[in-house]
Amino acid sequence: MSVKKQYLKTKQICKVTFSIPKEIANSAGTVHLVGDFNDWSPVETAMKRRKDGSITATLDLKPDREYAFRYLLDGTTWENDPQADKYVRNEYGSENSVIVV
Repeated sequence: MSVKKQYLKTKQICKVTFSIPKEIANSAGTVHLVGDFNDWSPVETAMKRRKDGSITATLDLKPDREYAFRYLLDGTTWENDPQADKYVRNEYGSENSVIVV
């Protein structure tokens, strides 16, 4: 899994691409990106499968903020991103990934 940030010079936006490698993506029928940026909706941000077998989603996020997020596989399994900038405890006794933009 990985997170790539691209800051735009002409806008106050950072394009953030979230990726899940083929090895993990192949075991999942659907993957959704869930977090602060979509009010933790489990269906709003579906990730797209690429030709190489990986799954990605790109979001425009406002800089100078932190966003907690997780991946939801097949609507039942929550996964964190090992490439996250940090982790925070959540109310369910586990952790959320955090990206600092």
